[in-house]
Amino acid sequence: MTTVLEMSGVTLRRDDNMILRGVDWTVDSADRWVLLGPNGAGKTTLITLASARMHPTDGTVDVLGERLGEVDVTELRIRVGLASAALADTIPPGERVEDVVMTAAYGVTGRWHEEYEEFDRERASLLLEAFGMSGYKDRQFWTLSEGERKRVQIARALMADPELLLLDEPAAGLDLGGREELLGALTELAGDRRSPAMIMVTHHVEEIPVDFTHALLLKDGEVVAAGPLGEVLTADNLSFTYGMPVEVQESAGRWTARRGS
Repeated sequence: MTTVLEMSGVTLRRDDNMILRGVDWTVDSADRWVLLGPNGAGKTTLITLASARMHPTDGTVDVLGERLGEVDVTELRIRVGLASAALADTIPPGERVEDVVMTAAYGVTGRWHEEYEEFDRERASLLLEAFGMSGYKDRQFWTLSEGERKRVQIARALMADPELLLLDEPAAGLDLGGREELLGALTELAGDRRSPAMIMVTHHVEEIPVDFTHALLLKDGEVVAAGPLGEVLTADNLSFTYGMPVEVQESAGRWTARRGS
């Protein structure tokens, strides 16, 4: 097992705003992490740092053994799979679904003059099939439902066979059926030993897939708790993180939370 992400004393400021404060965090190759915390806690900022799309103000970030600020991030980003709303916004709406996935091999969005081999087409087809989207490869991305777009984005994130997979709120905006279909696919992915290390941001413990192993709780840019899922997702930790009494339960690998008394 190797370390794929290591943050040490990471602080991030924007003007007078302190977004992250002294974050220490280590992710190993077999880990499946979930990031939880209220709005503005810094979850998406952590994901952006982990994807080598931002540098810290202070501290160090090592991604796949490469230190940010000392490496060409263009090549590094191809080794990290990312599915996020911000990235989805850069995809041309008229792009064919197959091309949305395939262009990740070059780390770009929007088909231009790149030359793709048959291997690339076969891999894109296999990934679309794995997420139930093989019949949509010739559709334009903008015509898909929100749930369908989410699945295409995750297939795209896996296209370059990444060593680290980052998912920023993959279930956001989905109805119950769409959420459960997506979580089923993510559970299968998380349980496969060949899958890369995974980090998923969510607002809801109900969206944590089975077979995820670790959790990190953030509040006001600081780590409240980080470690094995069952040790971190306690009523005390969640109550402190969200600033209200929280009751939490786990059953058959799925979690639920509600306001306590």
